[in-house]
Amino acid sequence: MTVRVQSNDEPVSGATVTVGAQTLETDHTGSIALQTPRGVVTVMVTKLGFVDVQQTVTIADAPVEMVIDLVPVPEHEEEVIVVATTRSGRRVEDQPTRVEVLGREEIEEKMLMTPGDIVMMLNEMGGLRVQATSPSIGAASVRVQGMQGRYTRFLSDGLPLFGQQVGGLGLLQIPPVDLGQVEVIKGVASALYGAGAMGGVVNLLSRRPVPEPAADVLVNQSTLGATDIVAFVSTPLSPAWRLSLLGGGHRQTRNDRDGDGWADLAEYTRGVFRPRLFWDAGGGRSAFLTAGVTVEDRQGGTMRGASLASIGAPYVEALDTRRYDVGGQMQMLLNQRFVLTTRGAAAWQRHDHRLGEVRERDAHDTVFGEVALRGAAGAHTWVVGAAYERDDYTPDDVPRFAYTYNVPGLFVQDDVDVASWLSISAGARVDWHSEYGTFVSPRLAALARGGAWTSRLSVGRGFFATTPLTEETEAAGLTRLELLRPLRAERGTSVSWDVTRPIGAITVTATAFASRITDSAAVERDTRYVLFNRDGATTNAGAELLVTGGRGPWVATGTYTYVRAREDGDAGRRDVALTPRHSAGFVGMWEEEDWGRVGVEWYYTGRQRLEVNPYRRVSRPYSIVGVLVEKRIDRFRVFLNAENLTNVRQTRWDSLLRPSRGVDGRWTVDAWAPVDGRAINGGFRVDF
Repeated sequence: MTVRVQSNDEPVSGATVTVGAQTLETDHTGSIALQTPRGVVTVMVTKLGFVDVQQTVTIADAPVEMVIDLVPVPEHEEEVIVVATTRSGRRVEDQPTRVEVLGREEIEEKMLMTPGDIVMMLNEMGGLRVQATSPSIGAASVRVQGMQGRYTRFLSDGLPLFGQQVGGLGLLQIPPVDLGQVEVIKGVASALYGAGAMGGVVNLLSRRPVPEPAADVLVNQSTLGATDIVAFVSTPLSPAWRLSLLGGGHRQTRNDRDGDGWADLAEYTRGVFRPRLFWDAGGGRSAFLTAGVTVEDRQGGTMRGASLASIGAPYVEALDTRRYDVGGQMQMLLNQRFVLTTRGAAAWQRHDHRLGEVRERDAHDTVFGEVALRGAAGAHTWVVGAAYERDDYTPDDVPRFAYTYNVPGLFVQDDVDVASWLSISAGARVDWHSEYGTFVSPRLAALARGGAWTSRLSVGRGFFATTPLTEETEAAGLTRLELLRPLRAERGTSVSWDVTRPIGAITVTATAFASRITDSAAVERDTRYVLFNRDGATTNAGAELLVTGGRGPWVATGTYTYVRAREDGDAGRRDVALTPRHSAGFVGMWEEEDWGRVGVEWYYTGRQRLEVNPYRRVSRPYSIVGVLVEKRIDRFRVFLNAENLTNVRQTRWDSLLRPSRGVDGRWTVDAWAPVDGRAINGGFRVDF
């Protein structure tokens, strides 16, 4: 068998070709010759600066000559090299399931704005909205296309290291410095990841260590009292082993922006430490192991020394977090035809939440394990696997809300290249939930190409294992919560259709989407504080427009999202609260490698329906403008970021404080606009 590797009709020398246990490099003609047994074999080709390729070929008696074309890694296009989120291992442009990607360049830009968390990074992706859930302590969740944040599954390298359900503070405790890529699937993804993925999946992929030792240190200071010091170090331990370390210290002072005696920004101190160990022995054998520790103490409420007349006494809301996790995965090539992947993770989280006179302590532990086998046969690339998840919640002070969910499951997926212009992906998963019973979650996706046009259609069905942990209860606690009847599992169906076309240096993608959720969990907060399942349906329908383009050092991205999220209730059909119908954004960036970068951004948020707000029923629309400048000086990068130059602040219109305490015990209204206002941060990065 002869393998010839080329790019743009030119031979590629030094490319690594793996066939079974044989690993060779191409010569100056881009070719290698090797002996292979008859049958179906898998050929893997890798070369620095090019997209990895994996193909299968049938070896018969006649000599086989195989030509593989490598594609250079694009500089500014939002593409992934190997898609971990969809399990098939295909390139993103060949995936019937649409995967949106944030590359390292975009991550670096966003981490200069908020080095301590990923909130800014996610909030600026089209169709994703970070919604503040507790202005008292700064908690937030991510809503995908208008769906509640609890439906979004967050993974780290495909592992649920943040637990099965990321709480309101989970996103604020993930530094982006060690991220290499972010992959997002919007819409029901239960066929891939079971319960908890009814709104979509966000997969945070870590930076892989380079062959030489490297270090990246970032120091940041904000005019609002935020201080961040983060370091990322990677080094090879041997030809097969590499190590990376992330360490960060973060601090925010308590800040009263409107001078009413209530902290608009909670104070916190946080420490994060995460080592990662990588093993790559060639021949399709690799492994990954990680562990993490997060320690944070956060406190808000009245300012020190302040006593508000409406409250009558100092009120403290605080949340102390201790989270520990461990996870890993292993991949190996079997019999030159199949790829076996095993992965597992465990996370232990402890909370101590104080809400004035109420104290709530809890333990939230999760365990996850999965085994999957992937193979290719002709036009098919298939995956079969089994998974097990355990979610255990123990609230010490409100034991009536404790639960333990055990969920074994089986899944299968087949990607078929029907024709050169059409690919189809069909998958299904069966989960046996210890509390809610058996669920079947199917998913079907199709990719069609015609000339310069690319289109994807996707439909899926899934479920969410309802818990007492919602956006409302995480903000107000469980002590006052009533549960009148047992909860039911939530079920959802979603469909999306998108069309993409490049026009010169510009690429335009238009997407239409819709979803329907039955038995959705809701919290009543008008006259009583009750958690229940709605008898009616919650529906989302809308569209997204994404325009990206670049020429030379200039890159620009424009987004627009329309969402009509509605829910059935006793008062009839109404818009879902805190979900703007219209939102838009623009980011422009000029970048030269030797000089640095200059960027400008603009974001618009439309009107939102508000609940239990004594000041208004509908929010005001607002726009936010920001400017970023980064200058490279040898190994140093000095940056200055001005955020929210329009000084949008909710308290410029209404007080954040309620005139009287709510039935859920809260003193604040929901946050529908920024509460921190204008902020300027700056610092430096050093690369070693």
